[in-house]
This record gives sequence, C-alpha cells and structure tokens, in this order.
Amino acid sequence: MKPTTATLAVDCGGGGIKASVLDAAGTMHAQPVRATTPYPLPPSRLVRTIASLAEQLPPADRATVGMPGMLRHGVVIRTPHYITKAGPRTRVLPELELHWSGFDMKGAVERELGMPALVLNDAEVHGAGAITGAGLEMIVTLGTGLGNAVFDGGTLAPHVELSQGPVKWGLTYDDYIGEHERLRLGDAMWSRRVRNVVEALRPMYLWDRLYLGGGNSRRITPQALARLGDDVVIVPNSAGIVGGVRAWDLRVPGREPRVP
Repeated sequence: MKPTTATLAVDCGGGGIKASVLDAAGTMHAQPVRATTPYPLPPSRLVRTIASLAEQLPPADRATVGMPGMLRHGVVIRTPHYITKAGPRTRVLPELELHWSGFDMKGAVERELGMPALVLNDAEVHGAGAITGAGLEMIVTLGTGLGNAVFDGGTLAPHVELSQGPVKWGLTYDDYIGEHERLRLGDAMWSRRVRNVVEALRPMYLWDRLYLGGGNSRRITPQALARLGDDVVIVPNSAGIVGGVRAWDLRVPGREPRVP
C-alpha cells in the first residue's frame, strides 16, 4: 500500500449509512457523512446511496464496505434488514430476498465507484479497527441488532451469523438485544440482557478478549459493565470506520495476501 493510499470506509447499518475517507494511518481526512438507510432497499439502491456519500467526500483509491448479514468473498448470502419493506421488524419482501441472495456486492461497488473494493460483514470491519492481533479475539456489536466476528491471531475466522440464532421465547439474538428491546426495557434492564448474552457466549468461544462495539455499547450501565469481567472491553463506534483501512491487512482464509 502506498503511504498516500486513501480509503473510502462505509459502515452500513439498519438505521443509517455513514462514510468517511481515511489515510493509510487510519486518520480521517473528512468528517463522516451520513444518510438514513432508505427502505425498501434493493441492492442497486444501496450501491447508489454509497456512491452518493462518496461524492460528498475527498477522492479515494479503494473502498471498504461493511454491511449486516452473511457475506462470502463479497457476495451476499443473506442480509437480515435490507430484505424488509420498511426496515428492521417490518415485513420481509420475497422479491427483495431474491434480489439480495447471491448478489455480488463487491463487484457492484467496484463498478459503481471505479476502484477496488472490499465488502465484509459490518462487525468484521468493526473488529478490524479494534483487535490487537494477539490471541482469540471476538467482537460483538450492539446496534439495530447484534453483530459478531472472531479473529485468531489477527486472522478472520469464517463468519457465524449469531444474530439469527435462537435465545429464548422464540427470539433471536437480534430480537433479544436489539435497539427495539433497549427502547422498550430501558438501559438498565437491557444492560442485564447484554450481560446474559456475554455469559452465554463465554463458554462457547473462550476468548482471550471480547470487544463490545456498535452505537449502543456506550449505553451499557456502569453496574453491568463492572460485572462483565476484565476480558471485556468497550470500543468506540468509530472503529467501524477506522476498520475500513485495517481490514485490507486482515488475513482471511481464501483471500490472497495483499501485495505491499
């Protein structure tokens, strides 16, 4: 990577899409720009929204896009929010499921922006901005729903979509810990649920360090945070943008190493 390489980093969420341009050191060269996530959201509309944000920012040499769902090699296997009529917790539209399933998001972004692109799950990008590269590190992001990624010695593990796993009462992790439930329960009761999730995942992953990120991580109460343990660290939501640079250096099975 050239010392002057500029990266367009785009963080796509269920409620908002934000972007900035960063230099090789991860320093922002412009204040992030944001758009409300539009619905209904076929792939072409998301690509156009990303391009519209890019037009408001300085030029870049490459792009990193983080978006919710299961992605493999830049291809969308399934995305939970963007297949709905009006956003999270609204009716799923079969035609949107069809449009998104198998969509080559990486190729579409590269064609639209005219630059190389890296498209990953949004929690994977967020984790890239937080990890140290030592030991087994996991990130759980708390926002519209729950995101997750695991890194072993700095190598990104194959994605497991925990957000769609069942918890209790027929709820998924997205349902149990998402923004809708935080607003319904209040921060104190919701923070107890965060602690329940951490304690449920701990014996499954036996991490060396767990990072809690996403916009709602800052809403965990001090009392709940104190009980999570020294192996749990809160990271700023800006990691989702800064990770746009570091994600290019991740070791990912099946992806050729980047040539300096």
